[in-house]
Amino acid sequence: MANPDLARIVAEHDEEMPSRSLSPRWERALWIAGLLIALLVLKQVFFPFAKGSQYYLIIFLAVTLPLVYLSYGRGHSPKVVDWVLAALAFVAGSYPLFGGFDEFLNRQGQLTPLDVAAGAVLLVLILEACRRTTGWVLPVVCVAFIAYAYYGGFLPPSWSISHSGVDFAQIINGFFNDASGFYGTPLDVAATYIVLFTIYGAVLNASGAGKFFVDISFAAFRKSRTAPGRTAATAGFLLGTVSGSGTATTVSLGAVTWPMLQKAGYPKENAGGLLAASGIGAILSPPTLGAAAFIIAEYLQVSYLSVLIWAIIPTLLYYLGIALAVEADARRFGAKPVDVGAPRFWDVLKLGWYHFLSLGIIIVFLALDIPVYRAVVYATGVAALFALINHRRDWFRLVADALSTGVRSALPVIAVCAAAGVITSTITKTGLGQALAGSLVDLASALSSSETVILMLTAVFAAVAVSVLGLAVPVTASFIISWVVIGPALITLGVEPAETAMFIFYYAVLSEVTPPTALAAVAAAALTGGDVMKTMWQTWKYTLPAFLVPLAFVLTDSGAGLLLRGPLLDSVWTFGASALGVAALAVLTGGWLFGPARWPERVLCVPAALFLLYLQPLTIAIGAGFLVVAVAVHLVTRGRVRDAA
Repeated sequence: MANPDLARIVAEHDEEMPSRSLSPRWERALWIAGLLIALLVLKQVFFPFAKGSQYYLIIFLAVTLPLVYLSYGRGHSPKVVDWVLAALAFVAGSYPLFGGFDEFLNRQGQLTPLDVAAGAVLLVLILEACRRTTGWVLPVVCVAFIAYAYYGGFLPPSWSISHSGVDFAQIINGFFNDASGFYGTPLDVAATYIVLFTIYGAVLNASGAGKFFVDISFAAFRKSRTAPGRTAATAGFLLGTVSGSGTATTVSLGAVTWPMLQKAGYPKENAGGLLAASGIGAILSPPTLGAAAFIIAEYLQVSYLSVLIWAIIPTLLYYLGIALAVEADARRFGAKPVDVGAPRFWDVLKLGWYHFLSLGIIIVFLALDIPVYRAVVYATGVAALFALINHRRDWFRLVADALSTGVRSALPVIAVCAAAGVITSTITKTGLGQALAGSLVDLASALSSSETVILMLTAVFAAVAVSVLGLAVPVTASFIISWVVIGPALITLGVEPAETAMFIFYYAVLSEVTPPTALAAVAAAALTGGDVMKTMWQTWKYTLPAFLVPLAFVLTDSGAGLLLRGPLLDSVWTFGASALGVAALAVLTGGWLFGPARWPERVLCVPAALFLLYLQPLTIAIGAGFLVVAVAVHLVTRGRVRDAA
C-alpha cells in the first residue's frame, strides 16, 4: 500500500496501532532482524529444536518482543528507553535458558525469587508491547484478571466467582513456567502458523498477486449495472488472501473500486458498506481465514483442513447475502453500467493464472495430511518461484523483503497471543471460566424453564457478549477470551465444541463491522467521504446474514450440517433452507424482490428468515410459508400499482 493517504486511513482505523515510519538506517537494521527471525521460523519447520516446542517458543518470544519496542512507539527512530526495554525483553525472555532449560522446568511450582522477578519483568514488558501494538484495552483486561487471581480470596464466599486466592509467586509461575501461560497455545499458534501465513501473504503480494486479483475481478464482470458491486465483492475476497486484515483489505479495495462505484451511482454510504462487508469477507472465508482459525484447530485438536471445510457453507451464505444485496442496490439506485476498460477475462487469466496455484497447493497438501505449517511453506516457495516471472533482476531482494515484512506484520498478533496467556492461565487456576459460563446459563434459566428457550437465550447473550468484547480487543484476543469464558456455557447446554468454536469465531470477526465502532466501516467512510453512522448501518445490511447464520450452528442438532459435519444430505437441505432465509433477509434489508418491496412483504420476511434459520422441518415449513405469502403479496400489490399506472 504505497499511497500514504491509504496507509494513514488504515493506521487510524485498524484494530492494530501503526508501526513507526523509520529512518532508512533503522529500517535497514529492523529489516535484517525480521529476516533472521523468518529464517529461524523456517528452520523450526524442517529442523525443530530437540528440546521441544516450549524451548522454541521461549527463543521466539525473546527475539520478537524486542522488535516490538523498536518498531512501535513515538518518533521515527527508537529512543534510548526503547533500546533499554528491548534489551530487558531479550534478557527476561531468554532467562529460562540461562541456567539450563531442564532445570528451569524442574522448578515449576517452586520458582526462586530470581525466577519470579524475571517472570514479573517479562509480564510487564508483554503488556506494554500489547499496549503499543493494539492499545490500552487488552492490557487493562489482563491486569484485571491478575487482580482477580490475587484478590479473589477476599470476595464473598457466596459468589460463584470467589476462590481461595493465588499468591504472586504462583501467579507468575502460571504465566512463566506453565503450558497455559505465555508459552501456551496462542503463542504456539502465532509462532508456527500465523507468522508463516503472514510471510506467505507478503510473498504472494510481492509476486503481483494483489494486482492480478483486482484485474481479474474487473475482467470477470466487465460492463453491466451490477458489475461494480460484484467486482468489489469478488476483489475483496481475493485481496483478503494476501492481506489478512479486514480494515486493510477494505481500504486497499476501496482505493481501486470506489471510483467505479461512484461512477455507477452508488451513494457514498452504500458503497462504504459494500467495501467494508467485502473487506472482512476474506477473514471469514477459506482458504486462509483469520488467525483465530488456527487457534480453533489447536484447541479442538483437529486439522486446519477441517476448519476450512467447516467454513465452506457459511462462506457461500455470506456471499449469497452480499450478491443479493448488490442485485437489489443496482436496481433500487438505478446503477449505471461502467466501462472500466478491462481486458477480456481469459486474457487476464492467461497472464496470471499461476497466482491461484499456491492457494490450491495449500488445500491439496492439507488433504494429503501434510502439516499445515509445511503446506504453507511449500506454497510460499511456489509463490516465490513464480515471482521470478515478473521480478527476475531483483528477485532475491523481493523474497527477502517479503520474509522480513511477514514477520514484522505478525508482531501485533504475537504480542496479543503472549498477553492472552495471562487470561488463559488465570482462568485455568481460578476456575473463572466455568463460573462465568454457569452464570450465563443461570441468567437464561431465570427467564425460562424451557430447555429450547434457555439455549436460545444463552446463544443470543453469548453472541452479544462476543460482539461487544470484539469492539474493544483484536479478533484473536476476542476469540481466546470468549472460548474460555463463553464457550463452556454453550458446551454445557449440549452444543458440540466445533459448532461452539465456529460460532464464537464468526462473532469475533464480525465485531469489525459491529456498531458503534465498526472499524472497517469507519475506514470505508473515511475513504468515500460518507457519513460514518450511515455507513455502519449499510455495512450491517450487507453482513446481516453473517450475524444470524452462526446462531443456526448452535440452536439445533441440524446446525452441524452447515459445517459439513454429518451426512451430506443434511448439509444439502440445511444449506437450501438457510439460503432461503438469507434471501428473505435480503428482501428485508434491500427493499427489493421482483420490484420495489413495500413494508407488508418486508415485514413478512422477518419471521420467514427466523423460522428458516431454525433448522427443523416444522419451522422450515412455517418459514417457507411466510416467504411464499410475502412473494404473493408483492406480486399482487405490484400488479395493482402497474394497473393504476
